[in-house]
Amino acid sequence: MKCTKEYRLSYTDRAKKIVEKMTLEEKVYLMSGKVSLKDLINDEANGNHYNYVPYPAGGNERLGVPEMKFCDGPRGAVQGNSTCFPVSMARGATFDTDLEERIGRAIGREIRAHGGNLFGGVCINLPYNPGWGRSQETYGEESFHIGQMGSALVRGVQEENVIACIKHFAFNSMERSRFKVNVTADKRTEREVYLSHFKDCIDAGAASVMSAYNLYQGKHCGHNDYLLNKVLKGEWDFDGFVISDFFLGVRDTVEAANAGMDIEMCHTLYFGDKLIKAVKEGKVSEDRINDAAIRIVRTLLAFTEADDKEYSKDVISCKEHIDLALEAAEKCMTLMKNDGVLPFSKDKSKRVAVLGRLGNIGNIGDYGSSRVYPKYVVTPLEGIKKLLPDSEVVFYDGDDLEKAKEIAKSSDAVIFVVGYGPHDEGEYSDTIADEILGKDDPMLKSVEEAGGQISVGSETGYGGDRVKSLGLHKDEIELIKAVGPINKNSAVVLIGGNMIMINEWKDDVSAILMAYYPGMEGGTAIAKTLFGDVNPGGKLPFVVPYRESDLPHVDWDTKEQHYGYYHGYAKLEKEGIEPLLPYGFGLSYTTFSFSNEKFGVDGDEVVASCDVQNTGSMKGDEVVQMYVGFKNSSVDRPVKLLRGFKRITLNPGEKMAVEIRCPIEKLKWFNPDTNEWELEHMDYEVYIGNSSSNNDLLMGKVTL
Repeated sequence: MKCTKEYRLSYTDRAKKIVEKMTLEEKVYLMSGKVSLKDLINDEANGNHYNYVPYPAGGNERLGVPEMKFCDGPRGAVQGNSTCFPVSMARGATFDTDLEERIGRAIGREIRAHGGNLFGGVCINLPYNPGWGRSQETYGEESFHIGQMGSALVRGVQEENVIACIKHFAFNSMERSRFKVNVTADKRTEREVYLSHFKDCIDAGAASVMSAYNLYQGKHCGHNDYLLNKVLKGEWDFDGFVISDFFLGVRDTVEAANAGMDIEMCHTLYFGDKLIKAVKEGKVSEDRINDAAIRIVRTLLAFTEADDKEYSKDVISCKEHIDLALEAAEKCMTLMKNDGVLPFSKDKSKRVAVLGRLGNIGNIGDYGSSRVYPKYVVTPLEGIKKLLPDSEVVFYDGDDLEKAKEIAKSSDAVIFVVGYGPHDEGEYSDTIADEILGKDDPMLKSVEEAGGQISVGSETGYGGDRVKSLGLHKDEIELIKAVGPINKNSAVVLIGGNMIMINEWKDDVSAILMAYYPGMEGGTAIAKTLFGDVNPGGKLPFVVPYRESDLPHVDWDTKEQHYGYYHGYAKLEKEGIEPLLPYGFGLSYTTFSFSNEKFGVDGDEVVASCDVQNTGSMKGDEVVQMYVGFKNSSVDRPVKLLRGFKRITLNPGEKMAVEIRCPIEKLKWFNPDTNEWELEHMDYEVYIGNSSSNNDLLMGKVTL
């Protein structure tokens, strides 16, 4: 049985009866994580990585309430030897919700095999600027797209009766300042841009929410009555439970409890005895404790009893799941430029040069809390060698430009593998400091008792935001510019978690392929794409500008940051700035035509349709995209926004009628004066095509 919201709510009366039998201490115990700082330090000393086993919280053996057992993500379960899928940004580039749902099911099965029951890896934060180090964990820059992809992951995970936890609620898109920054935004920006995708995932049935470290409007998100009580549990009627981000997600017992925090993770420092004392002193009502306990008991019982399936360890990194990881890696590959050199000919590529230090590295993303430990990782070099067993494949890191030139001159194909790794971007590592907590904070005492300093989030010296540049490293740019023109049969493979600037060197090579962090089978997918076994069908889940200054400015080390209404492609379009590559862009080895466009209204939905035909000679995928424009609006609104998409596969010559529907609800704007979502009655432009550029879209109008 699927653990839907309706099914979960059917457990309410039973949960209430169980909670009525509990002492105050037992109820508060449900709200308590069980992994201390000392436990983590001892694990590290014994060679065990973060979350190597599911982290428990609560439970009540006397009354038959199971523990909550947390497993992190989102590239897979972080417990040992799990399947490592491409990062979420890469999966966002697939624009394939069916694929994402299947990935969710695979992750859910592996979590259950590990003994877990909650997946804390549905990261749906929106990067205000692509420099955010952890943006590899989310799906892109577009709120609607994030909501659709995140909802698919929620559905997939929960189809295996594993609780899906969406995070980090909310406005979490900075690393260096994540523990101290106060984010501000106006009400429309909050609701339309930063909270709407969270609402989508709640509507999809997500049964848990993790709060964020940062402050919003002057209040820590874990203490934020507005976000947790008023919006999440009040307006959105969320039936599940809220957990804190680990260790620093709660800073005050009374504030957090009264604001709607249900479980302190992954330890107990501010809840436990302190919370019991606060209740006895009347600072926190027992009704609030009862509400948290009922939410926890109801959710855990419903998911535990929804089916009696058991998964053995054999399901972990099984062939079916590895094949799925390869499918995702193949579908994410995004061809940004091709002057006719790709795909390379296998027959004519007798000597292939792989240049750049990342060519021989298994690069699956950062070393933070989302790190997965698969049993193997295929590097680009390994993938190419395996695909071309009869060719000479030469690897060189590119340190000596003259040597690299000589290699390129004598090669039939040159492949530069460049970009980022865990040293460059990712969850930020820093020790807990007085600046963050204050000298008398209980957390500092806890650290001292545990045996010294502890890094929060990742290994020391790793990760962080891209504070200096959104471009490649200087030596990689020099390598491409010096060696690229030597051999026109050259392609750059970009590795990274978000947009990488290409304008400085794009004219020095014939092709550019964005591979993101493509998971454990990434090298296989890269090779198959470069040499034509796979036709790339990925689309950019972000805009690529000519200048970094076209993007919103962020002070990455700050205590105050304002998020504006416009970012990404919507900002550039509003300001009349032409991007280098538009949102949703991606080339193919075949060609597609769009025709017979139709637009209309059917009940409570706007409908766009067209015929799409593969006009080339190779089977390929296309992502059909629907945008809605607001030119006639009486308020400040974007020129147009993505409001639907569908990935299709066509054989050469094949034609398909494609229809995309958008709920009219998704065309409303949030009126801060009335505090309501309102529909403007006017003519709306409706577009259908294969990128956000008007040059790639057919247009019509509907009247609402």
